[in-house]
Amino acid sequence: MNSENPTEIRFGRYFYDWVNLYKVGAVREVTLRKYMITHRRLLELAPGLTLADLDRKSYQQLLNDYAETHEKQTTMDFHHQLKSAVLDAVDEGLIDRDPTRKIVIKGKSPGLKKPKYLNQFELHALLNSLDLGPDVTWDWFILLVAKTGLRFAEALAVTPKDFDFARQTLSISKTWNYKDVNHQGFQPTKNQSSKRRIQIDWQTIMQFSQLVKQLPDDQPMFVHDRIFNSTANYHLSQHCLAAQVPVISIHGLRHTHASLLLYAGVSIASVARRLGHSNMTTTQQTYLHVIHELENQDNDKVMRYLAGLN
Repeated sequence: MNSENPTEIRFGRYFYDWVNLYKVGAVREVTLRKYMITHRRLLELAPGLTLADLDRKSYQQLLNDYAETHEKQTTMDFHHQLKSAVLDAVDEGLIDRDPTRKIVIKGKSPGLKKPKYLNQFELHALLNSLDLGPDVTWDWFILLVAKTGLRFAEALAVTPKDFDFARQTLSISKTWNYKDVNHQGFQPTKNQSSKRRIQIDWQTIMQFSQLVKQLPDDQPMFVHDRIFNSTANYHLSQHCLAAQVPVISIHGLRHTHASLLLYAGVSIASVARRLGHSNMTTTQQTYLHVIHELENQDNDKVMRYLAGLN
């Protein structure tokens, strides 16, 4: 990618060129912005670091400096983005050895975590607090996400014609670009696996069949002006407080949906498909705490069964 002497190529410049060559046009805009943030942090932490100086010690120091102000998972994400570029530099012969080998990921102590999801009784209380009148409101949005596990941008893009009321399904084939004020509109899903049909319970499908009767078939139901994620989260927080349940985010409703399905005995594969995950590994990593709890319950069942064989 670069024919200059490695002693003259700064890591920050190489990473910037690498992002433009391999990532621009190949990843979503939101992902590209994360790469650019990584680039800015790289310039702040190691502005003079060259590829020739990049060894295990200097790379570890770079990560240690980053970890002083970031939690371990964020440091891991920073490392993964840098590592991809570093390995290409090794392949190109610009770096003799992989400096990311056997690296140690550190990070500051995590802050107090907000609840990520509700239990069944808390969700029931939340849904009972919704005012589901004849007009489309954020309350209807909350109901939809709670019953389907949609991503925020996916739910925003839902149109009346996406519902198949006869088969009780909702088709997800697009998202709504709410982050870019100059290019708001429909855009592709996060990945190919995100395109899916979601089965909906008969009660919810009946509610939405009445709601969309007078709405344009091909227009997003929930988008009438500039959309902010914070607005939806604030509206949800007010309902959480009214229902006296932990305050979660709209994304937390997605976690709630998936967690309750797992607790109900739905397979990981089915939950992964419903959420639009590209593979089951993502689902397993995200809901590891739930899976561990279910495994403990399974162990108890196994022991009771074996004891009953005597």
